[in-house]
Amino acid sequence: MKALLSVSDKTGIVEFAQALHAMGVQLLSTGGTAKLLADQGLPVTEVAEVTQFPEMLDGRVKTLHPKVHGGLLARRDFPEHMAALKEHGIETIDLLVVNLYPCEATVAKAGCTLADAIENIDIGGPATGRSAAKDWKDVGVITAADQYEAVLAELKANGKLSDKLRFSLSVAAFNRISQYDGAISNYLSSVTFEEDKLSEAYVPARAEFPGQFNEQYVKVQDLRYGENSHQQAAWYRDLAPAAGSLATGVQLQGKELSYNNIADADAAWECVKSFEVPACVIIKHANPCGVAVGATPFEAYSKAFQTDPTSAFGGIIAFNRPVDKAAAEAVSKQFVEVLMAPDFTAEALEIFKAKVNVRLMKIALPANYGDVRNALETKRVGSACCCNRPTTTS
Repeated sequence: MKALLSVSDKTGIVEFAQALHAMGVQLLSTGGTAKLLADQGLPVTEVAEVTQFPEMLDGRVKTLHPKVHGGLLARRDFPEHMAALKEHGIETIDLLVVNLYPCEATVAKAGCTLADAIENIDIGGPATGRSAAKDWKDVGVITAADQYEAVLAELKANGKLSDKLRFSLSVAAFNRISQYDGAISNYLSSVTFEEDKLSEAYVPARAEFPGQFNEQYVKVQDLRYGENSHQQAAWYRDLAPAAGSLATGVQLQGKELSYNNIADADAAWECVKSFEVPACVIIKHANPCGVAVGATPFEAYSKAFQTDPTSAFGGIIAFNRPVDKAAAEAVSKQFVEVLMAPDFTAEALEIFKAKVNVRLMKIALPANYGDVRNALETKRVGSACCCNRPTTTS
């Protein structure tokens, strides 16, 4: 078995390579990764030795060669593919470990120059990743350090990767490349091009809203049904959800959240976060039926409930302070679908043990929670969407 390792983020790569070597896997590598592994005493062959072509253009061209992509793309079950490899002296590559230049982190920095942004656009990484991912039946492709453990476990147990794992790694690779390309597109589509300023130190102005906006989400869970019982639905979150947002919460008890639960919970949570003092918000069918502040969570809840006790029945309740015994005892006297707070005391949790159908959500709030919002809010309208950059509340 042969593995090609070429990573920008070298977290855990030495230990992973050591484990591969111990299992008899031949190591092939590039540039800084090869030097790191060699410095650790690992026998590693540089890609340039295989391709008989030096790395060039400051490392821009390393793996873009038929002896790399042929070794990744060849179908082992196609005799004509294997014959072509033999004719051209190309050996198969069974495992690819690759991650990408930190373009997203680079463009997120204040004062990022256009030159730095462009230089951090990876070419070889996505290209090799796509080749390996396409040939998933024969090649395992690793694009994140948190995949090392599962790969090593299967190799140790079976001497090879299962079809199921190779396929899931392939999907993860295509997802990562898609996310990467989307981030590059978002950045470049927002750049205001000024031809007379194209020096290495040029920091371009960026439009508030890019010419093309690529959103990326990952699925949190399938939902029992959609807005109505005959519809299907699923819940997705941003790749990097804002701190203190609903998607970062942990459900402590109760049935799964429904589509309407999530929509109402988000409305309640975003509203209660707009207050710096202790506050309580009660939402029913997407509308506030009680919003109040007080010296304590109990006082805030009491005022909010008194606003419209009838509509509060079966509502969604949110606090911006931990729920204590007094607040829990008061809330437990009414029917509530979802109760959210930054935390719950032990006494509060004990009270709600008897209310097994109440969905308790714990959502940690950062110290500056009033200033934390999603970078961009979108509203879907038919085949289009409207975008808004929310302002802070403090």
